Amino acid sequence: MRAAVYDQYTDNFDDINVRDVDDPKVPPASVLIEVRAAGVNPVDWKLVGGHLDAIMPVQFPVTPGWDVAGVVIGLGADVPEFEIGDEVIAYARKDVLGAGTFAEKVAVPVHAVAKKPASLTWEQAGGLPLAGSTALRTLESLGDISGKTVLVHGAAGGVGGFAVQIAKAFGAKVIGTASEKNHDYLRELGAEPVTYGDGVVERVLEAAGGRVDGVVDFVGEQLETTLAVLAEGGPHASVADPTVTEHGGRYIWVRPEGSQAARLGELIEAGKLSVEVAETFGLDQVPEAFQASATGHTRGKIVIVP
Repeated sequence: MRAAVYDQYTDNFDDINVRDVDDPKVPPASVLIEVRAAGVNPVDWKLVGGHLDAIMPVQFPVTPGWDVAGVVIGLGADVPEFEIGDEVIAYARKDVLGAGTFAEKVAVPVHAVAKKPASLTWEQAGGLPLAGSTALRTLESLGDISGKTVLVHGAAGGVGGFAVQIAKAFGAKVIGTASEKNHDYLRELGAEPVTYGDGVVERVLEAAGGRVDGVVDFVGEQLETTLAVLAEGGPHASVADPTVTEHGGRYIWVRPEGSQAARLGELIEAGKLSVEVAETFGLDQVPEAFQASATGHTRGKIVIVP
């Protein structure tokens, strides 16, 4: 099969190339998925540069990618949950960095897999699992937010856009930081937009009519702002800044759980969650996709289509 591959850590995305590799083996309690689409997430290109080497074992050569939407074409031993031909999605992170989803096929542990929401295109489905699960788990860490005001840092990004919608579905009033060009987009999602940068504290307090009840951070380096606008004792969480734990917050590293993907599917089918695809790239365009993601200014999801 064809797969995007890099042979060593590198800061040059052009070192990623497409080549023929062996088909994946399918261990017990796993499924073999024919990849139809695979979302790009910032963690993918950070891993290429070795920036998570301290916590992620690696086995070169590496195929990047942790998101997948596709069709089940093989079953490992003892997999009663799925059948050949099932359309599925998964956040497919494994314990060892190696066989990722930017390939024609990938084997994924069944505990990470869920049925694909029927209303989504393959590209939309491929962009949902990691970013959507991250938004869901981060918001759940705040506790019950129904009737409360929640601030979302980075609300127009791939994760932030999901977080706005999920928070609204949970009954919260949402304030989201974004550049002015994305304010109309946030209003469409149901958030009150505020511009980030100098004066953001005052703008958030004005939009909220006082301090907010909870904060989720999908950008990093927002702790000072968070603490300035958060009600005393209020919950806050970040996926980008582990120092929040020193100030009573939660640092989130989302787990590959099919149950979370299934919950996202329920929100999709209920009309409470949508997936915006910013751009699609072919398998041989992974370097370009990573460059686009690394700008940090993409609205919605970037997706690889093998």
